[in-house]
Amino acid sequence: MYPLRIDPKHKDSLARTGVSRQFEQELRCSHAGETGAVWIYRGILATRPAGTLRAFATEHLKTEQQHLHLFESLRGCYRTSLLLPLWRMAGFLTGFIPALAGKQAVFATIEAVETFVDLHYQGQIQALNRRTQREAERAILNLFEICRLDEVAHRDEATQQRTVTPPRRLILWTTLVGAGSKGAVSLARHL
Repeated sequence: MYPLRIDPKHKDSLARTGVSRQFEQELRCSHAGETGAVWIYRGILATRPAGTLRAFATEHLKTEQQHLHLFESLRGCYRTSLLLPLWRMAGFLTGFIPALAGKQAVFATIEAVETFVDLHYQGQIQALNRRTQREAERAILNLFEICRLDEVAHRDEATQQRTVTPPRRLILWTTLVGAGSKGAVSLARHL
């Protein structure tokens, strides 16, 4: 584990000046996404998995909790999503349902989610980087990149753990998960 926090001088600057509207929207949807991620792993663990899957979910839950804590520490810069209960439930079901089907379904699901999250963080970083000159906002973007790299590691680990080609119904599920993630981002930016 590593500390994932913003430098106090940047936090003070943000408290005084706030962030741009677009930055606020991206913080809100990242907070919602990390909330959902925590609940994905809680959903997996609710099925009481053993062995590799339990270790995988427990370790990744800790990382996602750190990410969520980071975004919660910045809550003075944005309003959280009004749909947080929905993101918790959706996250829980996104972990719980495949865990009932077995670890290969979980690994395929995490691979799909984290593939989306990697691309989403990349897009956020690029868009916000073009629009800001403020040191404090750039510090947040550096933390976004650390979170993105953690998500890439989660995706890669899930890919390595997935030992079988997913059957058609699992491909349909992971496609649905990817589309749901994209829709959730759009909603969380505004609600």
